[in-house]
Amino acid sequence: MKRSLTIISLMCAAAFLAGCADSSQHRDLKRYIEETKNRPQGEIEPLPTFRPYRPYAYSAMTLRSPFDPPMREEERAARLSGVTVEPDFDREPEYLENFSVTSLAMVGTLVKDGQLWVLVDDGQGGVHPVTVGNYLGKNHGRIVAANRNQIELLEIVADGGGGWVERPRIIELRQNG
Repeated sequence: MKRSLTIISLMCAAAFLAGCADSSQHRDLKRYIEETKNRPQGEIEPLPTFRPYRPYAYSAMTLRSPFDPPMREEERAARLSGVTVEPDFDREPEYLENFSVTSLAMVGTLVKDGQLWVLVDDGQGGVHPVTVGNYLGKNHGRIVAANRNQIELLEIVADGGGGWVERPRIIELRQNG
């Protein structure tokens, strides 16, 4: 009896499974899958180009803040009396002092006898080697530091009141492209 019950159960299960295998009910599903597979594949858009951040070199550090109230002439004279800055008019001007700093560009470096030399393009087709201590620009700019990426200048400019102030300035390496 157990054996006949087992055989009947297996026959019912086989009939049930055979009923589920009817492919006529799933033709539309199979057709949709084939259509989807045959559609043209889309293209993935390329990644946008990344532009590296270029920091801004603030060159007016020694000037009066525009948010401070103007000083009286007596206060300004008192501040300037401590240290006086003045260009050296007795020295022989160097060739690159004939050009504005904005027209000069750092184009490379080289090391000679252990000393770093910076190559400066004068904007008129000439490239000149300079190092720390050389002067360039029309505002008595003296090179105070240099490395492979930039030149740091200290310019001496008129303060508008008959005196002089030092103004730092940076010339960065010009990248081609």
